Amino acid sequence: MADKTKVAEQYYAPPPDLGKWESLRIFLWNSETGQFLGRTGSSWAKILLFYLIFYAVLVGFFAAMLAIFYQTLDSRMPKWQMDSSLIGNNPGLGFRPMPDSANVESTLIYYKANDKGSVLKWAQVIDDYLEQYRKKGSGSGEASGAENRVPCFPTSHNLSEKQVCDVPIEEFHPCTSANQYNYEEAGPCVFLKLNKIFNWIPDSYNSTDNLPARMPEDLKQHIKLVSGKPEANTVWVSCEGENPADVENIGPVQYIPRRGFPAYYYPFTNKEGYLSPLVAVLFEKPRTGVLINIECRAWAKNINYDRYERRGSVHFELMVDRS
Repeated sequence: MADKTKVAEQYYAPPPDLGKWESLRIFLWNSETGQFLGRTGSSWAKILLFYLIFYAVLVGFFAAMLAIFYQTLDSRMPKWQMDSSLIGNNPGLGFRPMPDSANVESTLIYYKANDKGSVLKWAQVIDDYLEQYRKKGSGSGEASGAENRVPCFPTSHNLSEKQVCDVPIEEFHPCTSANQYNYEEAGPCVFLKLNKIFNWIPDSYNSTDNLPARMPEDLKQHIKLVSGKPEANTVWVSCEGENPADVENIGPVQYIPRRGFPAYYYPFTNKEGYLSPLVAVLFEKPRTGVLINIECRAWAKNINYDRYERRGSVHFELMVDRS
């Protein structure tokens, strides 16, 4: 007699062995259970509602945080300035023309003085860069901010809230477009600019007191001539050969229209139309066919110099060929 208390054994019945296409058809739509892609209509509605609410809250939270963040910013000035900023308070130097962007690590200016194509190539690079300096205010709005630029002088440059000092590139002769920046004469011009740092004001060497020992003698003599005059309030520049051989090969150097960047261009406060002042360095007679390593340096009491980290200076190579 069978034990009535014994639970009858039950066996799991495996699902029918369906083919690949039949399984796919049932996954897409199961008519018996009303499931689409493995879920019923109510299951799909619940999960879609969950993700709709989840992403709506996420987007709302992100938008709120972004709005709060923008309240802490000023569109015309950086929040962190000078020592508190990533770039610090030590401006560096830049030069133009820059070599081809295809080789970003190159700092070589090489051309053939008797090859018009080679000369025009470099002249065009400078033309393109100086185009922004040629735009003058016309009142038509054609050149944004150009109408704010006014002539400034060491003795008088009272500016309104919107005005900025103009950079008169027509005074840079012979470093002009009409003269192809003197490249055809094998005496090329290289333009220097001081990098912008918001609210930075130069502390100039405006007298012969406590001039650095490493300052070039010709610059010391120049400062002595203008000492005590408004022209002395300048960020001075000097360009020299880096090595003894380079010093011999570089030849005479002119600084046009002046020996540095006048202090009345500073501070940079992001006014519309502001342009960095320029110094055109004319290498009158560099030795041809020779690679010359050149270092240009900015001189001010609050510009720190380090050759290896390129602080307060810029390096480039110049090679003029006549063959």
